[in-house]
Amino acid sequence: MQHESQALPEAVRGFITPTSKKMLIGGKWVDAASGKTFVTVNPATAEPLAMVAEGDAVDINRAVEAARKAFDEGPWPHEKPAERTKVLLRIADLIEKHKDELAQLETLDNGKTLFESRNVDIPGAIETFRYYAGWPTKIYGETNPSDPSFFNYTLREPVGVCGQIIPWNFPLLMAAWKLGPAVACGNTVILKPAEQTPLTALRLGELLLEAGVPEGVVNIVPGFGPTAGGALANHPAVDKVAFTGSTEVGKEILKASAGNLKRVSLELGGKSPNIVFVDADQNAAVAGAFMGIFFNQGQVCCAGSRLFVEQKVYDQFTETLANSAAALKQGPGLDKDSRIGPLVSQEQFERVLGYIDIGKKEGAQIKVGGEQNKELGKGYFVKPTVLTNVNNSMRVAQEEIFGPVVAAIPFKDEEDVVRQANQTVYGLSAGVWTRDVSKAHRISRALRAGTVWVNCYNQLDPISPFGGYKQSGFGRELGLHSLELYTQIKSVWLKV
Repeated sequence: MQHESQALPEAVRGFITPTSKKMLIGGKWVDAASGKTFVTVNPATAEPLAMVAEGDAVDINRAVEAARKAFDEGPWPHEKPAERTKVLLRIADLIEKHKDELAQLETLDNGKTLFESRNVDIPGAIETFRYYAGWPTKIYGETNPSDPSFFNYTLREPVGVCGQIIPWNFPLLMAAWKLGPAVACGNTVILKPAEQTPLTALRLGELLLEAGVPEGVVNIVPGFGPTAGGALANHPAVDKVAFTGSTEVGKEILKASAGNLKRVSLELGGKSPNIVFVDADQNAAVAGAFMGIFFNQGQVCCAGSRLFVEQKVYDQFTETLANSAAALKQGPGLDKDSRIGPLVSQEQFERVLGYIDIGKKEGAQIKVGGEQNKELGKGYFVKPTVLTNVNNSMRVAQEEIFGPVVAAIPFKDEEDVVRQANQTVYGLSAGVWTRDVSKAHRISRALRAGTVWVNCYNQLDPISPFGGYKQSGFGRELGLHSLELYTQIKSVWLKV
């Protein structure tokens, strides 16, 4: 395997250099039943990074059996709530203890900058587990004022065996978003990390065992979507599936759930409008537009990829944004000075460059970027790109590119921009930049999106729900609302 191993701490080198990484099933680290492995690649070099066991339907079945046994016969669903709290706090503490190692693994596997891994992904995962550690003792039932000859009360109970399929753009953070509420509520889990980025999920598995998570409560099966992911979505003994990823795959998972009517929550794609009015703080808005599209190389479901700018300031605004993009330091994620890294894979690299070509053919103009950064070698580097002369009907304005490419669209007035912003199949998030408080509230109410940021962008907190309208999915992760995804209500009637 070729990678920058010599510059890495011993713990990271030790994790990626063994023959192959195994999968976690029933509290044991095991090879795939088929014996197959796959390679996870370092996006900064396009070179192999590590070998990983390739799970398929047989391994998913083994993991479901382990999770089913742990739920039906094991202690976890019936554990004292305070004990579940202690385990979740230990998980958070162990992630914090190993934060530098995990940050470097994340950067190696995903390509994102170490700056982002250290300051966003790993702290966010820690914060999420700590947030959900507070919930086990606060999941209440109700007593109801029924007929006085009866005593009626409700119990909020865990759903059961949960399949969780996470994406490659925030691997450890998305694992925390899924595992935190599921485990807090007493469920058991089969986690299927993205094949592009399995390493931090597998390292997390080691930490979960160290924290005292009972065997079978969390099982981690790396593999590919059509085989491992498909088997998990179709499995008749899985009670619930949670998926974060593309809208196309989300639709397939929803179809697969029909077999046993398993519960489904979906956090899918986006083509989020980021709206800048002439009365906004223009400097803050440029910084917000910059953050909204170039954070994590634009590989963000809620990225502000449609930038609507009021006509009066359109030319000046896009010029300033382009200058900022041109000055952005791009390089390998492990370079401490890098602020934007490579895309995650060859497939994503080709997809993004393909959309830039589509935009040019549609008549969009490349204000800056628009090509591979060949100075950085064989890695999957695409220069930060600003497209101007875009209208809202172009493919680059309607289809999710999932890269550092923003489509800048002028608008006339409030009515015009609300109409254009809502002309999309997606509805995950939106941004609004204005000093007019009344306008901010009007626009926020009018936009069909699950999250609206006003004079900020990409603000997330475990306490606040996150999810989409329309084809951006359904269900809400984070906050107390995620407990609805992982619990069900039982009504009990007692004759007095």
